[in-house]
Amino acid sequence: MKLLIRLLLNALAVVILSYVLPGVGVDSYQTAIIVALVLSVLNFLVKPILVILTLPITILTLGLFLLIINAVIILTVAHFISGFEVSSVLWAIIFSLLLSFLQSILHSILKED
Repeated sequence: MKLLIRLLLNALAVVILSYVLPGVGVDSYQTAIIVALVLSVLNFLVKPILVILTLPITILTLGLFLLIINAVIILTVAHFISGFEVSSVLWAIIFSLLLSFLQSILHSILKED
């Protein structure tokens, strides 16, 4: 149940950011739920592999290359899901930063004391 609520909160964050950021667009709430689900799966399966493969450059850039990895994952999701658009790498980086910030705020609501 908690996983479903987290997924819906992530979809809400995607919708909110699509209204705030002009370079990001989502057609419907169903698309936002699919985007949240695919982002979760890619962050769980693909991101650790990319982090390990790019570890030397990540160390050289003091971790800033992780922003590029997040942008690549977001652009991949935008490529495969029709109805979700990200206009450039810069918007993908901004979307990534704001999405993680908004998710931390929304998930703090679920945190049990």
